[in-house]
Parts: sequence; structure tokens; C-alpha cells
Amino acid sequence: MTNTGDSAWLMMAAAMVLLMAPGLAFFYGGMVRTGQVIAMLKMCFGCVVLVGIIWFTVGYSLAFGKDVGGHGLIGGFDHLFMTGVGLDSRTGDTPTVIFSVFHMSFAIVTVALISGSVAGRAKMKGWLVFVCTWTLLVYVPMAHWVFAPDGWVAKQVGAVDFSGGTVVELSSGAAGLALAVVAGRRADFERQPIRPHNLPLVVIGLALLWFGWFGFNTGSSLGVPGAAAMGFVNTQFAAGSAMAGWAVTSYWRTRQVGLLDMCMGAVTGMVAMTPAAGDVTPAWAAAIGFLAGLTCAFAISWKYRFGVDDTLDVVGIHGWGGLFGMVMVGLAATGVMTGKKGLCYGGGWDLLGRQLVAVLVLGLFSFGMTALIGKAVDLTVGLRQSSAAQEHEQVYQNDWDAQFKEIADALLGGGELGGAGSGGELGGADSGETPGADASALLDQVRRMLAADPQRLRE
Repeated sequence: MTNTGDSAWLMMAAAMVLLMAPGLAFFYGGMVRTGQVIAMLKMCFGCVVLVGIIWFTVGYSLAFGKDVGGHGLIGGFDHLFMTGVGLDSRTGDTPTVIFSVFHMSFAIVTVALISGSVAGRAKMKGWLVFVCTWTLLVYVPMAHWVFAPDGWVAKQVGAVDFSGGTVVELSSGAAGLALAVVAGRRADFERQPIRPHNLPLVVIGLALLWFGWFGFNTGSSLGVPGAAAMGFVNTQFAAGSAMAGWAVTSYWRTRQVGLLDMCMGAVTGMVAMTPAAGDVTPAWAAAIGFLAGLTCAFAISWKYRFGVDDTLDVVGIHGWGGLFGMVMVGLAATGVMTGKKGLCYGGGWDLLGRQLVAVLVLGLFSFGMTALIGKAVDLTVGLRQSSAAQEHEQVYQNDWDAQFKEIADALLGGGELGGAGSGGELGGADSGETPGADASALLDQVRRMLAADPQRLRE
């Protein structure tokens, strides 16, 4: 018997999670340098295409097909090309086709998250090969272990992972760490930190991610009365509290709190709430979010201590945030959904131990397999861009930064614009004009810059 309410919400949740893919593309795209935006968007949207095809052909069958061998390690080939999944197929009380799309969206987002660890230096061909290989050899087995009823983490280990704290968050962080090590560091790592070129784009990306996360953290709770509603509320409380926690750390370290800090904090809270969303109280959700924001703001600096160029802090946010959330389940789980209570609710150390086993095994599996896949890709099609391509992008970026800084200074009354041969001043102290008044002169100066280097205009 189909539950029409659950089916409608699961369909909506799947669409919301799919929206997280473009949201992540915008979020990452705003954080990188200007010359890297298009590549970042292509890397994220490439995941939508390739992972969707893999999931339809073989991924769903291996993740949710009948277990092979009874060990909970991998599904069978019963549903290749979605064979046997029709209008009458049900998973629980919802249509299987909707259930499949919902989990396909998880796979897409997980792989796309990893792209942030090698932003600006990954070769597109190598990245696309990596996406296909990683989805099949890493994500699909882990999805079977955790999400399938007969998976060994769900059935034998008995860990609680509400919406993918291990499969999505921890695994993407561990994979990001491994891939960053394989790809190597940027030439200007530690000397020239990446500054977001477009904060409004980051905020737009965050808005889409935030909206999608409500579907992410509630779609897995169908069949348990009130769990979806609790997951919805807890997601919001954790995100807001994490923003405050991140702000505390940022202010303590730098005496200022930027817009980017608030955006990173919100994501951190939702990451930490992913494994716990429907099985903790709102008070615990706020506490978990605050502590996650507080600690992840420190965790992102570890890359400089260990010399790992995790460009957009995938490890510090998703890796550490997912691990932290899984541990907090062992402490704060109420047992309403699973019957397994955390330490603070009289459950003893049992659940906490199970959570740590799941974290350790899945983290090491993702890291080890990603390192092997990344190295294989690098030795065959190549994983990293050539030094010449990266150097060209950096010079291009720095040149434009310098020239447009001159324009901004001139508009504020800073003096000459354009250097030798620029043909005078714009809004300077000696011009007798109000700064910024002569917009046409500014436009003429930009045109002269482009005319001086026509190759740049073509690029």
C-alpha cells in the first residue's frame, strides 16, 4: 500500500537534494579565483551527468540490490538498467523509482563535494574519469553498507547514520584529503591564499544548499512519525548555531567576522547534523551545531600545519564535521527512531563504540581507495593541470586584479589611472572633479586597456 503523503514528500526531497548540485557549483564558483569559475561549474555539473548515468545502469543495483554472499558488502545485478523497477515496485511504502532518484542525488552531491579539494589545479579529463571510477568503486559499496537494510554497517556494526554522515560527509572529506595529496600543492600555497572573487555568488550557492539540506536531512526518515519534522527543525537550529560558533572562533583569532565565515559556518552545522538530524532533540541540535562551527573553524587551518593543499576546505568542513556529527550521535541519540540510545540517555558506551567503528572503517576505506584511484588516473590520463596552464591563469588573475584596483583607487580619488600612456587622470585631487563623476572617462580607460592587449579580450 502506497503512502501518498510520504511519496509526495520523498519526491520533493529528491528534487531539493538535486538542487544542491548547482548550489554547490555556485558556492564553490564564488570562492575560487575569477579564471577558475567556469572549470569549477563544469566539474560540479559533470557529476550530475556522469553519476546519473552510472546510477541508472549499475549503481542502484549494486547499492540496493539483493546482497551477494550474505556479508553485507555489495548488492547484486538484479536491477541493472533499473530492471524490475516499475510502477508497482515499492521500497517501504513509497515507489522505488522515487527512492532510487533520492539516493542518486546523494551520490551526485558526494562526488561533487570532493572537487573543492583540487579546485584550480585538476585537469577536466582526469576529473571526469575520477568521478566515474570513484562512484563505482567507493560510493556505491559504502551506500550498500550503510543505507541498505542488509548492509554490514547497518546490520552487523549497528551504527546510526541518519542521512549520510559517513557515506556523504566523512567519505568526501577523506577522499578530498587523499586527492589533494595525490594532486600536490599549488605553487603559491601558503603564500597566496585564495580570496573569494564573488561573495554574492557564494551566498546564492549557500541559499540553494540550505534549502536542499532540508530535503537531504528529512527524506531518510519516512515511516517514523515526527522524525522528518524533527530533522527539519534540527537542520535549521544546527545551521544557525554553527554560524555563531564559527563567528566566535573567527573573532577570537582575527578580531573580525566576515560574510564568508558566516557562510562556512552554516554549512558546517548542516554537515554535523546530517547523521543525527531526526534522532536528537532541538537543544542538542543547537549544541552540536555550535560546537561544530567552533571546531571546524580551527580544523580548516590544519592543512597549513600538515602541508596539504585542500583548496576549499573539504577536509576541515565535511570530513571533520561528518566525524564530529557521528560521534555526537553516540552521545546524544534519543533512540526514538532506532531504539539505540546515546551515552547521555542511558545507552552506555555501546552506541558510541559502534559509531567510532563506522567512522574509522569508512574513513580509511574512502581515503585508501581514493588515493589508489587518484594515482591511477594521474598516471594514465593525468589528474593535474600543467604548470604552464596554472601559471598562465595566475598571471592573468593578478594582472586584472592590479588593473581594476587602479580603477577603484581612481574612483575614490586616488590619483592617476593606468600608468604610462594612460592619458591623464580620473577623479584625482588635481582634476578639480568629484571622484567617480566622469563615468565615460572610466569606460574609455577600460577600452584602452583591452585595446592594448587584444589577446586578453579573445580569452
